Order: sequence, then structure tokens, then C-alpha cells
Amino acid sequence: MDSGAARSPRSARKETPLAETIYDVAIIGAGPAGYTAAIRGGQLGLKVALVDSSDKLGGTCLKVGCIPTKALLFSAEVWDHLKHAAEYGIDNVTEPQVNWPNMLKRKDAIVARHTKGLDFLMRKNKVTTFEGYGRLTGPAKDSIHTVGVYTEGGGGAAGEQSYIQAKNVILATGSDAKMLPGLEADTRILTNIEILSMPAVPKSLIVIGAGAVGVEFSSIFRSFGSEITLIEYLPRLVPVEDEEISKELTRQFKKRGIDVNTGAKVEKVEKTEAGVKVTFTDQNGKTQVKEADKVLVAVGRSPRTDNIDIAKTKIELERGAIKVNDAMETAEPGIYAIGDIVSGMPLLAHVGGMGGMIAVAKIAGRPFRPINHLRIPACTYTEPQIGSVGLTEAAAKAKGYEVKIGKFPFGGNSKATIVDSHDGFVKIVADAKYGEILGVHIIGPSATELISEAVVAMDLEATVDELMYTIHAHPTLAEAMLDAYGAVEGMAINA
Repeated sequence: MDSGAARSPRSARKETPLAETIYDVAIIGAGPAGYTAAIRGGQLGLKVALVDSSDKLGGTCLKVGCIPTKALLFSAEVWDHLKHAAEYGIDNVTEPQVNWPNMLKRKDAIVARHTKGLDFLMRKNKVTTFEGYGRLTGPAKDSIHTVGVYTEGGGGAAGEQSYIQAKNVILATGSDAKMLPGLEADTRILTNIEILSMPAVPKSLIVIGAGAVGVEFSSIFRSFGSEITLIEYLPRLVPVEDEEISKELTRQFKKRGIDVNTGAKVEKVEKTEAGVKVTFTDQNGKTQVKEADKVLVAVGRSPRTDNIDIAKTKIELERGAIKVNDAMETAEPGIYAIGDIVSGMPLLAHVGGMGGMIAVAKIAGRPFRPINHLRIPACTYTEPQIGSVGLTEAAAKAKGYEVKIGKFPFGGNSKATIVDSHDGFVKIVADAKYGEILGVHIIGPSATELISEAVVAMDLEATVDELMYTIHAHPTLAEAMLDAYGAVEGMAINA
């Protein structure tokens, strides 16, 4: 499992209550939100306890999410390049084969390396870790909170191991993949967890849900030759992105041979003798039936707040997620919440990590800046990649802005041609009156890296005029950003 539910003590004091130790902060959950908070707490001189249900730190992101998925995406990228080796002047690359078991070994090695790295960082920053399920016991008494640590998620006397006392508590229990009603994950009906340990690449795969998880796995397995059927209930792929990004991804997915079905409602998922069968209603109201070896359910995630005894506190929930203020404080004094369990916050590892740094800064009495939702980068690691920040064109207009759009295609960028990835574009949404950058949306090579430039520019309130005169090295993919800024004023050099 992952950071979700907090862990049983790692130390030799496994049967001994820890009442003699009072921590400055106890953190329940060791995913990116929790371990970042723990490290920053140690850096600020706080006495920190970190509780997690797994014997390995890292949570969903490191073990069955961001990191292993991106490892497989890199393998897919290398494989795609190998298919065209002769075009790059590399001969005698005859009959290359996908070695899926070795890809899984590499993925697991990457995960193992970074989990060990986290163990080192905990020691370096004097963070005490406990393995088990952490649960709240109620409000603080004499300004001290008590966290129970259990060997089993259900808690109770039989599972109880010890107590941790702390002046503050940070909840960072993460999220679980949602499942369609009536279904359970197994070897044919998959979530992000099961799909990462399949013994072989499936010949065919149906993906339900076209958010980041759905489109990334569609991209991976299409590269490896799987027949992909992608089904999305909403009218377009990656529906939170700018509409032009969605259209371009759809175009390129169809070009790659992915069967894209948007505006489609899944009616039934059944197991067959050989695999699975999905019945859905398409956008025209017609019933469609698709069969495949496996089906991936990627319809979102649910905050993991059920088994930490929130009811014993004043913490307020909204659709199962925890309400917090700008300092990540809940309605219960001394208890904070960060990461996927926070109401209204995007379920992104980097957002959880920043929330952890904010909470710990507040606890330590240090200055901090609240999270600005319009400065959160979103990255989707498909082929092509997507990176975005700020308002979409439609959202900017809905807010009453008079917008100017700058759009530059990667086809005009020399480095994109060099790396043989010249589809896609950079789109700038700017305020017509002052030249303020309202949003940046990229689909194409290294979009997930390029978007950081836009975040910094927007954070520093740079204008189009200023960015048009910011020198970018040549030849680089980043020059596409420069040309896109220029395009806002109709003055892109290379288009």
C-alpha cells in the first residue's frame, strides 16, 4: 500500500507506548506530501515523527504512480525511436524486441533506489519513522495531540501498538483509485496498481477515463503495440486542459491508431472467457461493445480520509476531502492536512509537497506563501507531452478578460525537428490591456519541462513585452516559448 494510512512502529519499542517522547509534529502518511513535510521539519529544527502503513516510504507516487509510470514512458520513448533508427543514421538495428520483464525490473530498480534515498533523508534530517496505521484520538489535551499507531487499518485494541504524542499533527494520507460500481480490481480489471505489474504487454487494452492516468497508459501500451480503446464520458480528452490541447492530443492519438471515444457512457464491464467486454453508449447514442484482454479503470481518485478517526475532531469535510485554510490548517487546532486529501486542491505530488512545506513553516513560525491555484503546473507525460499553467482561453474569457492569443507550432522550431518531434504547439493566453500572462498551454516535445519557465514568468508577473526580449539559447526547444510570446503581438520569428 502507500502513504495513505500511517504505519506501525519501526523501532524496537514496538510494544511500548511512546508517551515519554513529545514531538513537535507527527505526520501521518509518507507520500510526497508527508515526506516533504518531514524533511522540511527536520531542516527547520523540529522533532518530527513520520508514520506510514508501508515498510517503504514514498506513497502512491513513488511506488505505484508518478515514478514507475514515467519509467515505462521513457522505455516507450526509446522504443519509438528504435523503430526509426535508420532515419537517424543508425544501421543494423535488426528485429529489436520489447522485453517487458526487463522493463519492469528497471522500473522496480528506480523505485527501490529512491525509496532507499528517502530512508537516508529521514536519517539525515533526524526524522523518526514508524510503520503502521496512524489514527487521531481526538482534540489535543494540554496542547498535546495523541496519535495511535496500529498494525492493522481497522485499529482497535488488538491492532494497537503504541501512541505518539505531538504538539501538532499533519494528515497526509493520500488517495485511492476510484472503481466503477460493482467492480473489483484483479488481473483483468486494473487500476494504476495492477497495470504496473502485469506479466506481459496485453494485445488489447480498453481504458476507461481520459484524464492524465488514462491517456498516459494509453500512450505507453500503444507504443508497445497494444490495440487501445479509450473511452471518456466528457466531450474531450484531458478535459481540464485548454480545448485546443485536447483537440491536438485527440488528433495525434488517432494518428497513432488509438480508438478514441469521447462523450461515451460505460454501461457494463464483464469478464469473458479470454478477457473483458465493455458495453458503452457512444456520443451518438448508439450502443457499442468492445472486447479486450484487459480493462484499465482510470476514472479518478478518492481522498483517503475514512480510517483516521476524523469524526473525533472538529475537522470539516467536503465530499470526503478536508477543508483547510491558507496555512493548511484544519478546523481542529494543531491539526493540518496536505496532499490529495485537501478539498479543492489538485491531486498532484508537487502540490502536496508544497503544502507540506507551508504547514511546517507555519508550525515552526517561519514565513510562507499560500498556494496560488493559478500558478500550479499540470503535466501529462503522454506522447506528445502536455504542460499547462494558469487560465485556459475559455476560462480567461469567462472571467471577463479581453485576451490575446499567441500560438507557435513546434514545426517551426529547429530543435524539435532535430529530435524528430515537431507536432504540437505552445499557446500563450495574455491580457490584451496590460500584456499579463494569464495561461500557458504546451503540447509537444519536453512540454513537461518547458512549462516551468511559464510558471516562473507568471509568478514574477512578467509581461509579453518583457518576455519577447528575454534571450533563449539556440537551438533549443525553449525557443518555441520565445516565438509564442512574440506571436501574441503577431511577431513570431520562425512562423
